Amino acid sequence: MTELTLMAVHAHPDDESSSTGGVLARYSAEGIRTVVVTCTNGELGDGPDHVKPDEDGHDPASVAEVRMGELRSAAAALGISFLEPLGYHDSGMPDWDHKGRQDVFCNVPLEESSARLVALFEEYRPQVVVTYDERGGYQHPDHIRAHQLTMAAIAATDIPDKVYLTARGRADRQRMRDLMAERGIEMPEPPVLAPDPERDKRMADAEARITTTVDIGEYAPQKLDALTAHASQLDRSFWTRVPRDACGLMFAHERFIRLMDKTAAPLPEDDLFAGLR
Repeated sequence: MTELTLMAVHAHPDDESSSTGGVLARYSAEGIRTVVVTCTNGELGDGPDHVKPDEDGHDPASVAEVRMGELRSAAAALGISFLEPLGYHDSGMPDWDHKGRQDVFCNVPLEESSARLVALFEEYRPQVVVTYDERGGYQHPDHIRAHQLTMAAIAATDIPDKVYLTARGRADRQRMRDLMAERGIEMPEPPVLAPDPERDKRMADAEARITTTVDIGEYAPQKLDALTAHASQLDRSFWTRVPRDACGLMFAHERFIRLMDKTAAPLPEDDLFAGLR
């Protein structure tokens, strides 16, 4: 019998925990093999005391070393079977100059990076693959490239049976905000944006595309442990201030958009492996 395998393709260390930590923990506990592909080393994350790239005290190589160590700790917390770092250089945020460098991930020729992912598909034979949507969630160059890389690899092989994009509903964000407020924990205020009907429509359309909601409440403590493992980046984040006794409520579900399916499993779904077991 073929071993069931979930492969998640992520841009940086810590992305695996924030958007898919629950499903990785759940399916690992259910005996499904879980593989995390991390495209970059996270060199342009925060340095000591959250010093930013190009500021005094920020050493990209040291940041990468710390972040990859944190990734290994998070993987242990989630029970991830295999980590597959591609080792590309972090491209930085959309408004930073780093993304213009030829050696950063977003500028690596897609034929090269996608061939490496195809090789991992052939090695692990994942039935289910998860990555970001075409906007990378928030238009980060590395997230967008991770989406493009994954789509190119899928087009080059017939291995995955199901492909999903990570998603978050506005109601989920508001629910977390309300629960944190009930416990007296401040969350950063959302930015005040100028009216933009096109943006609002895009967000509504993305939410309407959600097909799959997976209950991860039982595995929320593992997700919290994995997020906490990424202390160099998240120690000041609301993610790691979630009370442990309430994390099952705050991290109750993870949501996805089913992009491809060969199983004819009916929608909506509550299991990424619906139709496969």
